Amino acid sequence: MGAAMRRIHVGNALSAFGLGFTVPYLYVYVAQVRGLGAMTAGLVLAVFAVAALIVLPFAGRAIVRRGPLPVLLAALVTAALGALSLGLASSAATVLLSAAALGAGQAVMQPALATMIVDCSTADTRSRAFAMQFFLQNLGLGVGGLIGGHLVDTSRVSSFTLLFAIEAAMFLLLAVVMTTVRMPHSPRIEDVPALSGRGGWKQLLGNRAMVQLCVLFFACYGQFESGLSAYGVEAAGISTSALGTALAANTLMIVVAQFAVLKFVERRRRSRVIAAVGLIWAVAWVVAGYAGLGHGSQEMATAAFVSTYALFGLGEAMLSPTVAPLVADLAPSGMAGQYNSAFALVKQLALAVGPAVGGPMGASLQAPYIVTFLLFSLGITYLAVRLGRQLTAVQDRPWLGRSRVVARGGASAESVAAQP
Repeated sequence: MGAAMRRIHVGNALSAFGLGFTVPYLYVYVAQVRGLGAMTAGLVLAVFAVAALIVLPFAGRAIVRRGPLPVLLAALVTAALGALSLGLASSAATVLLSAAALGAGQAVMQPALATMIVDCSTADTRSRAFAMQFFLQNLGLGVGGLIGGHLVDTSRVSSFTLLFAIEAAMFLLLAVVMTTVRMPHSPRIEDVPALSGRGGWKQLLGNRAMVQLCVLFFACYGQFESGLSAYGVEAAGISTSALGTALAANTLMIVVAQFAVLKFVERRRRSRVIAAVGLIWAVAWVVAGYAGLGHGSQEMATAAFVSTYALFGLGEAMLSPTVAPLVADLAPSGMAGQYNSAFALVKQLALAVGPAVGGPMGASLQAPYIVTFLLFSLGITYLAVRLGRQLTAVQDRPWLGRSRVVARGGASAESVAAQP
C-alpha cells in the first residue's frame, strides 16, 4: 500500500470506531436517557435513512465534479457537528435535526472513501484494498461499541454526551488525517462533457450490468436488516445474551475469515463468487428455519441461530472484495463517484425496506419468513449467473487484464460483450 491508501484505511477505521461508540445506544439515549419516548427514538432511526436517501443522489455528482476528498471533508464536518449537537440536544426537534446532520454526513462518507480507494488502487490491488476497508470497518465498529458500552450509564446524561463528543472528535481527527492525503489525478466530469447533467444518471440506469448488480446488492443487504433478530426471539426463544453472541459470531467470522477467503475469491469469477454467497446464505436460512421451527432443544436452537449469523458473516467476507471493485470496474472513466453513491443509495434503501417487510414477518409469520428469504438467496445465485453474461471477461475475471483504463471501467454497458 502507498501512503495515500494507508491514510484512507486509517480513516475508515476511525470513522467506524466513532460510529461504534454511539449507534448501538441511540435508541436508549433518546427514549430513556432524554425521556423523549419510543416514538421519537424510532423517528431518529428513520431520519438517518431519510437523510441518506436525500443527500446521496447529489453526493455522487459532487464527487465527480469536485473530487472525493473535498466532499469527504465537508461530510466529516457535518457529521461532527451533528454528533456533538446530538449529545447536547434535549428536545425532540433538536434531536431530529442533529440526527439528520449526522445521518447525512455519515452517508456521504461511504461513497467518498470508496472513490478514494478506487483512485489510489489498481486492478491488482483493488480487491485487497476493499477487503481491508471492510475488515477495518467491522473491527472499528466492534471495538467502538465495546468501549462505548463500558462508558455509558443510563442514569447520567453526561456519559452519553461524552460518547457523542468522542464520536465528533473521531470525525474531526479523520478530517485532519485526510487533508494529508495526496490523491492521484483522476478524470472529472469536466473531462468528459458527454456525461454531464442528467446524462450521468441516465447512462448509469442504462448500464444493464450495473442495474443487475444493484438489484443483487439490495437482495443481499436487505437480508441483514430483515428482522432476523425478531424471528430469533419470537420463534426460537433466543435470549438477549444469545442474540449478542450471534452478532459477535458474525463480526468474528468477518475478522477471522476476511483475508483467508480473499485468496480464494481473487482468482475466481466475480459472478460465481456472488452466486456462491447466495447458496451459502440459502444454507443459513435453512439452519435458521431449524432454529425456530425444528422443535429441537433450546441449546440446539441457540447453536443453530448463532451459526446462521456466522454463515452470513462468511458471505459478507466473500462479497466485500468482490462487489465494490466490480462497481468501480463498471463505472465509465471519471464516474466512479456517481456509481459508488448509487451503490450506497441502494444500501440505504435496503436498510429502509428490510425492517419494514422482514420485521413483522419474522415476528409473526415465521414459516413464510424463512421461505421468502430462502427464495431470495436462491434468487441471488440465479441473478449472479445472469450477471456474468453481462460482464466483459476482464470485469468478471480481472486478473486477465492489466490495463488501468479497462480496470477503471472505461467501457460502458453498451459496449460490453456478452460472455458465456
